[in-house]
Amino acid sequence: MAFKLTSKYSPAGDQPKAIEALVKGVKKGQRFQTLLGVTGSGKTFTAANVIQQIGKPTLVIAHNKTLAAQLAQEYREFFPENAVHYFVSYYDYYQPEAYMPVSDTYIEKEAQINTEIERLRHATTQALLTRKDVIIVASVSCIYGLGSPEEYEKVNLKISVEDKISRNDLARKLIAIYFDRTNADLTPGLFRALGNTVEIMPVNEKIIFKIDFQEEKISKISKVDAITRNILEDVKTFFLFPAKHFVTGKEERDRAVKTIKSELADQLKVFEKEKKPLEAERIKRRTNYDLALIREVGYCNGIENYSRHFSGKLPGEAPDTLLSYFPKTKDGKPDFLTIIDESHVTVPQIGGMYAGDASRKNTLVDYGFRLPSAKDNRPLKFNEFEERVGQVIFTSATPAVFEKENSSQTVEQVIRPTGLIDPKVEIKKITSGKNYSGQIKDFIEEAKKEIKKGFRAIGTTLTKKMAEDLSEYLKEQNIKAEYLHSEILTIDRITILTDFRKGKFDVLIGVNLLREGLDLPEVSLIGIFDADKQGFLRSETSLIQIIGRAARNTEGRVILYADKETDAMKKAISETERRRAIQTAHNTKNKITPMTIIKKIQDITDMMQSEHDKTVGAEILIGKKMIEKNPREFIKSIEKEMEKAVKELDFETAAILRDEIKEIYKKFPELIIKGKKK
Repeated sequence: MAFKLTSKYSPAGDQPKAIEALVKGVKKGQRFQTLLGVTGSGKTFTAANVIQQIGKPTLVIAHNKTLAAQLAQEYREFFPENAVHYFVSYYDYYQPEAYMPVSDTYIEKEAQINTEIERLRHATTQALLTRKDVIIVASVSCIYGLGSPEEYEKVNLKISVEDKISRNDLARKLIAIYFDRTNADLTPGLFRALGNTVEIMPVNEKIIFKIDFQEEKISKISKVDAITRNILEDVKTFFLFPAKHFVTGKEERDRAVKTIKSELADQLKVFEKEKKPLEAERIKRRTNYDLALIREVGYCNGIENYSRHFSGKLPGEAPDTLLSYFPKTKDGKPDFLTIIDESHVTVPQIGGMYAGDASRKNTLVDYGFRLPSAKDNRPLKFNEFEERVGQVIFTSATPAVFEKENSSQTVEQVIRPTGLIDPKVEIKKITSGKNYSGQIKDFIEEAKKEIKKGFRAIGTTLTKKMAEDLSEYLKEQNIKAEYLHSEILTIDRITILTDFRKGKFDVLIGVNLLREGLDLPEVSLIGIFDADKQGFLRSETSLIQIIGRAARNTEGRVILYADKETDAMKKAISETERRRAIQTAHNTKNKITPMTIIKKIQDITDMMQSEHDKTVGAEILIGKKMIEKNPREFIKSIEKEMEKAVKELDFETAAILRDEIKEIYKKFPELIIKGKKK
């Protein structure tokens, strides 16, 4: 099926020229291209048009989960008839296994898996193996080990009406492809047997397949809504992929046990030669314990550290990753398009993953906590990543050195279809002895002017402590302010930004997290404190990104507080002026009057109720009578809304709904326990 782009807009401004140039570059076989698109110029829409014209499966990589979710939602809106999936790390919390020799401290791996994201990961791989019209939006987790696509595809189960199979035989087949049996509620990867029926929930979607048996033969298959239990439709056939990405047959497992034992013997000789009896005893006990579990149940904690033995790969060979699931040409070359979003951040992130992982693994191996093969359970090296992604389009408002040096062409997208112009930039020199206090005094005066107009202001500091202290000082000056930095939880971050847009407070103070991904059209002023300090937070790239945050408002302006004008400041101001001139000329020629972006402020609490409950009112969330009447159904209604949010990739709302359920458990423990038993 071809990609079908759906949008009420047509390419405008620089977009037609950029689309044409990028498509030509791909068709010519250019390895790397860069789309230099300013904030608000519609880089995603341009990329969507390129995808439609090229017609190949596409991988879009973002540098964090939140941006990946935003992009996935945008691509889903552009391609509603095609397969757009979201692939990120499935851990809500992850503490990797580590050892610190200085303090003789061993830290066990600790992780909390998000089952919804795990389901989306399975949906991703299954789409790649069954369709061509696929767009995968992923974080950097796409370069981590995933399991062999050949084994994953090979071990699937076809189930059809009239199949001659007993209920017990089907149960055994399901267990063989890593489904677990339960007598409780079904979640992805579980099945249950009730009388003459078997109910299965696949790992890639939240529906139930209900299979009826009659005289050791399948008589009927129904798709059932997991929440309402309504029958959606009857089907003749369906396919089940394994419930785990790491799939290993008995022969591979037996081979792995032998090679692990052989490696253990070799490592014991190394420790004996190095006169390390403690390390030798440690690795001997750990490995023998793991081998016993693998023989008995086919699994052990940390089994991923033996992945090379199960896959049959050679020492040092790159692991299978999500990239392995994308199609290849007949000669084995990648046959898909890769788009790296915010490449100035994402490319270095990809390049840095291997070194950090290797350092931790080397220590574990040296001190006898892991066999050397654990080093092969790793992310791809950057050169391995390059070999596996084929043609690449980088998108960024500030391309970095790698993109500039390697791209065959850099396509500029400076003109915004909205006509919005980059903000005016002003340098204010504070030469008094109390430099920092001078900056604050001026910023307060300027912020008050914007607040009177009904707008908001942002101040960027160099440290978290400065952000916290400044927000408190502003409150003392009767200015409603809050701070925002990386230590604030995701849900709280979303709440703060929503309140900021609503005008519950007027000034937001933060550090570098204010650079990429924030869309705040209400902001008309940004103050950059200590703009002349050397370092990453005040580099040319960072300054251009910060300045871009004020480009959503026609009255946007930026003040750089500095005693001297650094090279980074000069370059950032020069580039901003260049872009202003281009946009102004375009507006004049086409008689465009810039208008501030009007963006709906979504009140997350409005989304917490199902449609049939909206008339009841918000009090339903804490209404004890409703919970007492049918607590299980009440919880289910919230769960249904949570699943709807996940399908729409609105993970912030889903997280809040999840926390709402937890709060109900806390407030009414006796009712919820009673409800769960029903």
